[in-house]
Amino acid sequence: MKRKPVIAIDGPAGSGKSTIAKLAASSLGLHYIDTGAMYRAVTLKALREGTDRKNEAALTGLAARTVIRFEYGERFTVLLDGEDVTEKIRLPEVSKASSDIADSRGVREALVKKQQEMGAAGGVIMDGRDIGSVVFPDAEVKIYLDASVEERARRRFIELAEKGIKTSLPQVKQDIEERDSRDMNRPFGALVKVKDSVAVDTTGLDIAQVAERITGIIKEKL
Repeated sequence: MKRKPVIAIDGPAGSGKSTIAKLAASSLGLHYIDTGAMYRAVTLKALREGTDRKNEAALTGLAARTVIRFEYGERFTVLLDGEDVTEKIRLPEVSKASSDIADSRGVREALVKKQQEMGAAGGVIMDGRDIGSVVFPDAEVKIYLDASVEERARRRFIELAEKGIKTSLPQVKQDIEERDSRDMNRPFGALVKVKDSVAVDTTGLDIAQVAERITGIIKEKL
């Protein structure tokens, strides 16, 4: 039986992948899988258990025994071992530690396996850094979402301010630039624009404009 389509959306931090993927999934009747939330969930668990982030074996074991589920109701909910951690995984300390967790080969292999299982039957939109290159290289539609560093920093700064998290725009820009460098230079699971993906620059566009463009690309491809 032919699977339903898999939509892969990749791109750097702050490019709007999660927001747009959620809107497109709702519009097209597909399930949304937030792979970044999965890494954050494992990070939260590692912090709670005091796991050494340099201990590869411990991290690999932790990721393998972690149960992550998504619920689609009035709001998108991330469940970590049955607990709603949708807000907790966005805390600054989790964000800061998540890069170390994502650098673990064992963690990435464990979560890529979980992601492939979640999307095996298709009918999903999955966003991240390596969806079109590693997780689902045979995805029916691949999109690379991007925006200027300045635009991405501005969006993230506003998002943090709305959550009551105090920082500065220059600091947010520096954090994003450092994250870009780390994501693009990982020895495995690096951020990359694959040849058969459609590039969309969201600089200067609002959410509605980007969502319309993305859903249009998906409908055309399918």
